[in-house]
Amino acid sequence: MSKRLRVALPLAGAGLLAVAALADPLPPDATYRPLPTLPLDAVKALDEAQKPQVMQRQQALFERRYDLSNRPIANFMMSGGRKPVQGGVRVKLPAGVTWDSLSAMGPNEIRERGLLPAGFMPLPHVKQATGGQVFPNQEIDEVGRQELRNLRRFDVDFDLSDRFTPEFPPPIFLTTHPELGDVSHGQLLTIKNYYQLMVGLLTPVQMEGMRLLLTPFPQEEFNQTEDRKSADQSLGVTCLDCHANFHTNAAFHLTPDIRPQAARFRLDTVSLRGMFNQQIHGSKRSLRSVEDFTQFEQRTAYFNGDHVSAQRKGVNLPDRFDQVPMMAQMQNIIDFPPAPKLDPMGRLDPSKATQQELAGEQVFLGKGQCGQCHAPQTSFLDNNMHDLKLERFYNMGQTVNGQVALPDGAIKTLTLRGIKDSPPYLHDGRLLTLADTVEFFNLVLSLKLTQEEKDSLVAYMLTL
Repeated sequence: MSKRLRVALPLAGAGLLAVAALADPLPPDATYRPLPTLPLDAVKALDEAQKPQVMQRQQALFERRYDLSNRPIANFMMSGGRKPVQGGVRVKLPAGVTWDSLSAMGPNEIRERGLLPAGFMPLPHVKQATGGQVFPNQEIDEVGRQELRNLRRFDVDFDLSDRFTPEFPPPIFLTTHPELGDVSHGQLLTIKNYYQLMVGLLTPVQMEGMRLLLTPFPQEEFNQTEDRKSADQSLGVTCLDCHANFHTNAAFHLTPDIRPQAARFRLDTVSLRGMFNQQIHGSKRSLRSVEDFTQFEQRTAYFNGDHVSAQRKGVNLPDRFDQVPMMAQMQNIIDFPPAPKLDPMGRLDPSKATQQELAGEQVFLGKGQCGQCHAPQTSFLDNNMHDLKLERFYNMGQTVNGQVALPDGAIKTLTLRGIKDSPPYLHDGRLLTLADTVEFFNLVLSLKLTQEEKDSLVAYMLTL
């Protein structure tokens, strides 16, 4: 495959992205998004006409890749106690192989025989050619009810079943008030209710940071311009529209850090819990403070990394010496959910854990190699970036729903504290359950885990 791709971008809303492995050079519009060439009414009508086909194509991809049935783990709920944790391996195997036979093969054989499960491949955006933020229906409905602000796009809908997303709204835990437990009282924080819910719990600086994190600002698809994807002129989105209650609602978009469009990977919203221990931010940018991240997100997540587009739509420039530190301080007091079986150093208390959970901890720290990146004593992360080199297992250049398969490259380590609350998994949400993640790493790292060891590892992660 050529090291460069020529990308034919369609008119706004028209058709699907055509990708061909052709010669250099990349066209100029592979870096900058093209301006609209049709009136909004025409784009909207075309997008709405294409929407059923777009959603059907994505649903077909999910059904080919995964078992989407409702199979919760018995007696395991997410931290708010309102939603069960889905269990079992959901990634479908190619015909004629088992997980054991697959793990016995090397990367070259798997690649040459085309046996890498499709569910381990990068997961495309529901509409890769357009990209942009897509919110789950629960978030759209609740923000609409409280604020009369519409986060619904006319060209696409959220594509993942609710059973594989975090509970909504998620609980909120504060490092400054651990004695209070969940301070959300089962409500989604918005600009309409945050003061009533948080007054008396936060400092004035934190309260102002909260206000800014809940204030809508223009965004690529939600703004006043003719190339938006909201039917009405929009005030925009807030930081906590994706990071609902400082956690995640599984909203997704495309990474702002890669071009051209077909090469960009889907980016699942991460939790802001435990931000106080994280020293690396952004999937690719490796930003070294939450202040940097908070500032740059106004040009990256909001505007696809395109400051030219941002300037036209209404860029927000939070003041680095006043507003940004307040926003960062608020994020830095969000705690993990309680983990009553862990001791102060992040190890299981033998008097509280089951034998299976203790066995899983041994696999995690030993044969499974998980603890090398997800160190228990540092919130189950290492503040580094790692490249799993998954491309060893597949032929690059194949295109699925408009996304071309390229190497993922180095991605930051994500914390595993409270991991049962954060499906789907990996940076693009390609893995639906914890059992899927165990099978993924068992294959990619050639761990040769037994089924008993896999089951113990899942049981252990449920305690975190």
